[in-house]
Amino acid sequence: HEGLGHFVPDQQHGDVISIAKTLRWFGPKFSPKDVPRFYDISGITENPPIFQKCIDIFVNRYKDAGSNGPTAVVGYDARGFILGPPIALALGVKFVLLRKAGKNPGVLAESSPYHKEYEEANEDRMCVRVGSLLPTDRVVLIDDLIATGGTAISGFELVAGLGSQIYEFASLVCLPGLKGVEKIRKYQDGKFASVPVFTVVDDDTIGDDMSRDPADWPADKQRVVGFMEAESLRVQYKLE
Repeated sequence: HEGLGHFVPDQQHGDVISIAKTLRWFGPKFSPKDVPRFYDISGITENPPIFQKCIDIFVNRYKDAGSNGPTAVVGYDARGFILGPPIALALGVKFVLLRKAGKNPGVLAESSPYHKEYEEANEDRMCVRVGSLLPTDRVVLIDDLIATGGTAISGFELVAGLGSQIYEFASLVCLPGLKGVEKIRKYQDGKFASVPVFTVVDDDTIGDDMSRDPADWPADKQRVVGFMEAESLRVQYKLE
């Protein structure tokens, strides 16, 4: 797809299309971050058959490896916490929370600062509890999407620094135009060039038609509303 080691299913496969057409997105006015498209994973979680289909795709991939498969699933804060636990449970392996700096209890190991596709007030770092990952672990790192690759690399650094093997990085959505996989390959003269990457849906497959910005929303009205008017707005603007 974007080079050796990036595995992507056929984007015309029925399962991929059904997942893509459940992944709604919102523009900057209706998003928590100033990005052109904010992909909303709740479109998946609110649709149990599609959610199960997503989980099954990942589980079947790793079950095929048998006893040589992953021994841990590490989820990125925060949407990796949605995908990771059901995958780990189905595989019978542990799930480890890769949290933003300082948010795990106990003695913590912390990553270097990293940068994302949108600006934050402070540099981000990730952390895990010391003892949650062991040098004998084979780790799948999972997130909802890969954009610039900065978040992914922070997890790679931390897992590798603790002596664990990075089995694979996986995400539901890939934004190929931001060249995240290419940046992973080039990072520190190819430090993580051999790490496999598996993504399910390209953003082009999701398409323009999955925008859910409400039409005719008043220019002077904020997107956060009181619960007393929520139902009438849902009906008026066909919110879903």
